[in-house]
Amino acid sequence: MSTATLDAPVASVSEDFLPLNGTDYIEIYCGNAKQSSYFYRTAFGFQLVAYAGPETGVRDRASYVLQQGKIRLMLTTPLHPDNEMTRHIAEHGDGVKVLALWVDDARAAWEATTARGARSAQAPTTLMDEFGEVVTASIHTYGDTIHTFVERKNYTGAFMPGYKAVDDGYTTEPIGLLFVDHCVGNVELGHMNEWVKFYEDVMGFKLLITFDDSDISTEYSALMSKVVSNGSGYVKFPINEPAQGKRKSQIEEYIEFYRGAGVQHIAVATNDIIHTVGELRRRGVQFLYVPETYYEDIPTRVGEIKEDLEALKKLNILIDRDEEGYLLQIFTKPVEDRPTVFFEIIQRAGAKSFGKGNFKALFESIEREQALRGNL
Repeated sequence: MSTATLDAPVASVSEDFLPLNGTDYIEIYCGNAKQSSYFYRTAFGFQLVAYAGPETGVRDRASYVLQQGKIRLMLTTPLHPDNEMTRHIAEHGDGVKVLALWVDDARAAWEATTARGARSAQAPTTLMDEFGEVVTASIHTYGDTIHTFVERKNYTGAFMPGYKAVDDGYTTEPIGLLFVDHCVGNVELGHMNEWVKFYEDVMGFKLLITFDDSDISTEYSALMSKVVSNGSGYVKFPINEPAQGKRKSQIEEYIEFYRGAGVQHIAVATNDIIHTVGELRRRGVQFLYVPETYYEDIPTRVGEIKEDLEALKKLNILIDRDEEGYLLQIFTKPVEDRPTVFFEIIQRAGAKSFGKGNFKALFESIEREQALRGNL
């Protein structure tokens, strides 16, 4: 698999000192990567494309690289009790460790960000095999999460050196997932602006939109959110923090169970959300529920859409509109036993926003789940 699997920017952004071509991969540390990979292959339609582990000479971990469209997930399990990966899983449960960013020059990206105050997690390293070379370098972001810059312009292998292409004979059926739309981070109370400033000052991102507790609240709880984006718009990171409320917000619940800041959800794009969500439901993926009354004012609130409203209603898909178009979205329940990481499925019909009109219904849905867990 070459870099042709990812979109290159249409045009460079002159003021963007850190050009990003998109998300390269997302690495999840998990207790049993073999079983987790089966879940993502069977339920979400990913295909296994590469593997690293004892059979390939790697002694401390096993990693399965899955792909669908331009989305790569890496699922990694430690093989020994006394290492950083094992401690990460004990502390956080299964969760996102690496948000990897595809760049043309990993060394330049690392030098530029560390010069602006980023804390290095790994100095530039060149990995080589018979398919060429990949350069990687990493910096820390919120919590224990890191960004890894990946330069793969001189590589033609399945993933990167150290990983072997693999086909175990289990062919999965993709469900139409295309690329990572955005990744949302939850941070502790009072730290949202700190991390927004990090992305602005260290990585050259721009503040795209702000939501306060008047936008995202119910009778019981609230949150604040700011969305930052790189110059090309290919990489967007909403950052949430809890706001004062009568009861515990979803952000506080996440931070309590994840034991700190981390990636809350991964939003993945589709061009046919009815097919994608229909398949996910058929394969056993569970979603947050909004009551049928949500759909009563859709014709007046959203206006005309191409999709069949009854089909969207049957699948419980949310709808919102902004000045540039509309979007369709739905959120899974947490995919781990801890109420932490979940996925969003999103289809954009021109809309650039994040579903502000759905926030109240979504928040109330999450609160119902919190109440069932005894965490509201």
